[in-house]
Amino acid sequence: MNRVINFNAGPAAIPLDVLKQAQEEMLDWNGTGMSVMEVSHRSKEYEAMHNEAQDLFRKLAGMGPEWKILFLTGGASTQFFMIPMNFLHSGRKATYLVTGNWSKGALKEAKRFGTCDAYTTENPDGTFTRILKPSEFSIDPNSTYVHMTSNNTLFGSQWHYWPETGSVPLVCDMSSDIFSRPFPADKFSLIYAGAQKNLGPSGVTVVAVKDSFLQLAEEQAKLPTMLSYRTHADNNSLYNTPPCFSIYILSLTLKWLDKNGGLEAMQKINEEKGRIIYSAIDASNGFYRGPVEKDSRSLMNVVFRLDTVEKEELFVKEAKARGIVGVKGHRSTGGIRFSMYNANLVDNVAKAAQFMEDFRKKYS
Repeated sequence: MNRVINFNAGPAAIPLDVLKQAQEEMLDWNGTGMSVMEVSHRSKEYEAMHNEAQDLFRKLAGMGPEWKILFLTGGASTQFFMIPMNFLHSGRKATYLVTGNWSKGALKEAKRFGTCDAYTTENPDGTFTRILKPSEFSIDPNSTYVHMTSNNTLFGSQWHYWPETGSVPLVCDMSSDIFSRPFPADKFSLIYAGAQKNLGPSGVTVVAVKDSFLQLAEEQAKLPTMLSYRTHADNNSLYNTPPCFSIYILSLTLKWLDKNGGLEAMQKINEEKGRIIYSAIDASNGFYRGPVEKDSRSLMNVVFRLDTVEKEELFVKEAKARGIVGVKGHRSTGGIRFSMYNANLVDNVAKAAQFMEDFRKKYS
């Protein structure tokens, strides 16, 4: 077996223990004589796994029974319009905190359905290099919700505090840093995340919504059936055939997280990974340049540049030769990006930092 160090931004690395268990169970899952991909989603075996995954998600997040855990499809981008479609009805308004490409996309979709106050850190050239400061936005108490994106995958920035929204419900796209650290669940009314970064494979999106917030949603009869949160909440995400295999891998990933100490343990590991890589950048005397302000640096997506595009292309090529893949920056931003999600543990990151030092010495 020749496993590489995988820094792809998504689909991303999955814990090796999870992949091995899935391999072992591929032909006979849970004694059914079938793969989990072949089992009916109406069977008692599948439903037990489905419910267990929801319960473990609540446990890891510190959520009580008042939270509905939904397994949906369409990625986080579908939630960009499902949230306002469900909640920005009857002349309501919302507040959007825009700190990256995906929160900008969420705002664009929300404007189709209602009025939005927006606060942004976008630079004149279209880049984002920091998170909003508390003094840079205000929340209209008449807002139905406040929307934020906790980690900005493209530009490598991350919220390291949670905004105070008063009585206004807080909605958060946590796609690229969910379960990488503890978070105060009580501060939120809805969170969502595409699974393909920290929770498992692509194909399933998790939406966690409080009962009290769900009560504000548009009536099911006024929305397309599959675009109503009430449809999925009332049917335990089993109204139609769910992405069974993706949910199965998600359930194994949640068990892996729980077995390895939960979110508190992952935070310590991720902080150490960040220390290693950012130290390599900061000690390079400008050879590597991180554009993100230090107090906004992401622990999940580390973005940096070299002095020429040609040198960045060489970096990608030589990293691959060392068994380190997925380091090319997003097509819209260029540069280098290390996506250091939970499955990439400290040893992988230390090897990447050593490669960075070797490359610097070779080409300085």
